[in-house]
Amino acid sequence: MLRIGEKIRKLRVANDLTQEELASRAGLTKGYISQLERDLTYPSIVTLKDILDVLGTDLASFFKEDPPERVVFRKDDRQKIEGQGVEFLVPGSGRRIMEPVLVSLNPGEQTTPDAPHEGEEFGFVLKGVIKLWLGTRAEKLRKGDCFYFRADQRHFVENVGRSMAQILWVVSPPTF
Repeated sequence: MLRIGEKIRKLRVANDLTQEELASRAGLTKGYISQLERDLTYPSIVTLKDILDVLGTDLASFFKEDPPERVVFRKDDRQKIEGQGVEFLVPGSGRRIMEPVLVSLNPGEQTTPDAPHEGEEFGFVLKGVIKLWLGTRAEKLRKGDCFYFRADQRHFVENVGRSMAQILWVVSPPTF
């Protein structure tokens, strides 16, 4: 069942309006807006359009059903960059605030050095032994260790162990 009142209330609150302010601007009474928000009455199309005009939206947008935000991503959703050992864990993460990737390096391999850029990076070593290079500084990390740094200097990691290394790496904003 469509809950018009609830959607109107959410829009009103998002616009930082009281019921009285919305009513006044739409030429209605506060009591009517109150009943409308509790789904005790339903507006005519003309009245609904007047309310939506005040709230900065239109009928088409108001009735459009947004699909629920996707929050779970399966192993099969991952996208791999061939030859680089990088798996994008969340499809389309390059358009988000942060970008989580799984980096897998064979012994002796390293990531491509990344030039200084805006943002921050976090990594958690899932397997193996790596060396993190930040400019000329190098730090050795083992399974269970993590790093966090501002990406304002050249950086990369290399696998200095005898087995595969895996790092859960999160970059914000996305740069992979």
